[in-house]
Amino acid sequence: MRIQVLEESGLSHALLGLSLNKNQPLDNMSTLSDKLASKDGGHNKFLESIAVWLDITAPRYWWSQFDTYRAGVTKQSESTMHTGMKRLLTQEDFENSIPQTMLDTLNTSIEHKDFQTFKNLLPESFLQRRIVATNYKALRNIYQQRVTHNLPQWQRFCNHIFTHIGRGEWLV
Repeated sequence: MRIQVLEESGLSHALLGLSLNKNQPLDNMSTLSDKLASKDGGHNKFLESIAVWLDITAPRYWWSQFDTYRAGVTKQSESTMHTGMKRLLTQEDFENSIPQTMLDTLNTSIEHKDFQTFKNLLPESFLQRRIVATNYKALRNIYQQRVTHNLPQWQRFCNHIFTHIGRGEWLV
């Protein structure tokens, strides 16, 4: 699994909006935002205004769980058909090694342009890349729900966003 924060945007705009909401000067908002970030129930809605773009390569089984997060999340991905069928696969295309006989069978289906067999046999550990556009509030929700999840990929994702976005402490 690979995760890269591509860009963050909107912190100053979110704090400006918070200052309007609280009818206070903008220079007071940094301290106030630290207090409100962990409060749900609308108190931290300024987090929705801070956009984050992520480049994530993860196994299909992780993406199927990630797809439960729809509010505040947009994804653009590589097509399985286009990425899986354009070249022969190697062990590096999977989260963990797969049996060599399975890899050979997949590659035979690619050589014969047999997409149906390819899709039917493709393991869930096949790595797919997606660009994810989201915001701090959605990331906070994901972090809260998945930081102690049994899948190590969720722990890796949560640790990565906590340490690599500008205000990771707002996720807790």
